[in-house]
Amino acid sequence: MSVINPIQSAGMLPGTQRIAPASQDKEGTTASFGKWLEQSIGEVNELQKTSDDATQKLLSGESKDIHSTMIAMQKASIAMELTMEVRNKIIAAYDEIKRMQF
Repeated sequence: MSVINPIQSAGMLPGTQRIAPASQDKEGTTASFGKWLEQSIGEVNELQKTSDDATQKLLSGESKDIHSTMIAMQKASIAMELTMEVRNKIIAAYDEIKRMQF
């Protein structure tokens, strides 16, 4: 008889994470979706800047590490693709809500 993992029984795959409940900031107020979105876009922007810097250093000859440059470029690319997919889902959800009849 095998033991059922409570995470697997809740429909989650091993290695995946649950979205944490809304956290509280320093003033004790609940963090909003807008704040999370702003922070996430800031992180994507930082990845893009890191990728651009690594590319510039490689092209100018300051760096010879093509592997790190390619990894930085891939991270930035994947983060941008994820951001675009989240945007598309948000727009689709908004369109669905607009079509609802009350």
